[in-house]
Amino acid sequence: MKEIKNTLNKKIYYKIVCTGIAIILIGLIIDIPLLSKVEFGYLFRVILGFGLSVCLLLYPKYETDILRISIIVLASIYFYILFLLYPGSSFILLCLIPALSILFFNSKLFYFSLFLNGALILILFGYILFINQAYQYSYIQEDIIGYLLNFLTSQVIIYFIFHLTNSRMKKQQLYYEQMQQSERLKTSGQLAAAVAHEIRNPLTVVKGFLQVFEGDPSFSSERKRHFTLMIDELKMAEQVISQFLTMAKPEQEKATEIVDVKVVLQSVTDLLHSYGLLHDNRIELKVTDDCTISANIIELKQLLINIIKNAIEASDYGDLVIVTAEREKDYVVMKVIDHGQGMSEEEVALLGTPFYSLKSKGTGLGLMICFNIVEKYHGKIEFKSLKDHGTTASIRFPYQNQV
Repeated sequence: MKEIKNTLNKKIYYKIVCTGIAIILIGLIIDIPLLSKVEFGYLFRVILGFGLSVCLLLYPKYETDILRISIIVLASIYFYILFLLYPGSSFILLCLIPALSILFFNSKLFYFSLFLNGALILILFGYILFINQAYQYSYIQEDIIGYLLNFLTSQVIIYFIFHLTNSRMKKQQLYYEQMQQSERLKTSGQLAAAVAHEIRNPLTVVKGFLQVFEGDPSFSSERKRHFTLMIDELKMAEQVISQFLTMAKPEQEKATEIVDVKVVLQSVTDLLHSYGLLHDNRIELKVTDDCTISANIIELKQLLINIIKNAIEASDYGDLVIVTAEREKDYVVMKVIDHGQGMSEEEVALLGTPFYSLKSKGTGLGLMICFNIVEKYHGKIEFKSLKDHGTTASIRFPYQNQV
C-alpha cells in the first residue's frame, strides 16, 4: 500500500479494496432481516464500515499519515465490534489486526497498531470478565490465560514478520540506491567518452589564438580585456572536460598505502586556508589519533578538497567550517560541517547526479568523482542537511591498522 504510484498497482489496489467493501456491504445487507428494530451496534457498524471504505478509496490519492492512522483505527474497532456482535467469530482475526499496518512499511504505524490492539484486547477481556457475564463468552472465561497467551504469541510472531520484512525492504532500497549511483557513473562516463576528446582539441586551438591576440600590441586594452575574459571561460570549459575524462577513463589500479588521515587533513586545510579567507571563513580541524586508512593519497586529497571547498562556498561570510576525524570501531569517520544555506531532502537525494549543482556555474561532476572515489575504497559518504541550518558531510572508510 506504500507509494501506490503506477496504474497497474492502483488497479490491483482498487480491486482488492472494492472486494473488501463488497464483503462489508453484503454482511450489512444480510443482517437487515435479522433485526427486529434498528440497534445501536448495527448503526455503529454501518458508520465504521462507511468511514473505513472512504479512507481506503481516498488513500491512493492522499497518502498521508492521518489516512493511514484512520484506516488502522477504524479497521481495528470494526473487527472488535464484529466479535462483540457475533460471539462465535474467530478470535484469531483480532490477533491478526496489526498485520494490516505491515503493508504501510512504517515502523511507527506498526508499533502504534500493536499498542492499539493490545489496549483493545485488554478492554475486551475486562468487558467479558467483569461486565458481560453472559454464557456467550464462556469459552473465553473458562480459559482466559490460554487466550491471553495465544494473543501475546501471535503479536510476537507478527512483530518478527514485520522486522524481517522491513529489514529486507531497507536492504532492497540500499541496493536500488547503489544501482542508481552506478548507473549515474556509467552514464557520465559514456557521455564523457563520446564528446570530451572531440571538444578539447578545438578549444585548445581557439585558446591558443586568443592568447596570441591578447599579447598583440596592436589591439586596444579594451579588446585585450575581452580576450582575457574569453580565455578564462575556455579554461572553465577545459576544467569541465577534464572532470569528464576523470569519470570516463578506465579504472587504473593506483598504488594504495596506509594513509594517516590527520596528516592528509592538515595538508588539505592548510591548502584551502587562503581560499577560506577570501570570504572570512576559518577552517577548524579536530582529529583524534589512530585514524589510518588504506587509499591512494592523491585521490583522497582530491576527495577532501572537493568536499571542504563546497562547504566553504556554501557558508555565509564569516562562518566557521569544522573538519573532524575520529575512529568509530572498525571505521574512520571524517566530517565536514558548515553552517550555511543548507539543502532540502530532495536536493540532498540528487547530489552526485550529472549536471546537478546548486552553484550557478557548477556541473555536479566534482561530487560524482567524490562518490566514485569513496565507493572505490569501500567507503560511504552521507549528507545531512537542513535548510538555512547548514550541512554535515560524513565520509566513512574502513580502518586500516599500521603494520
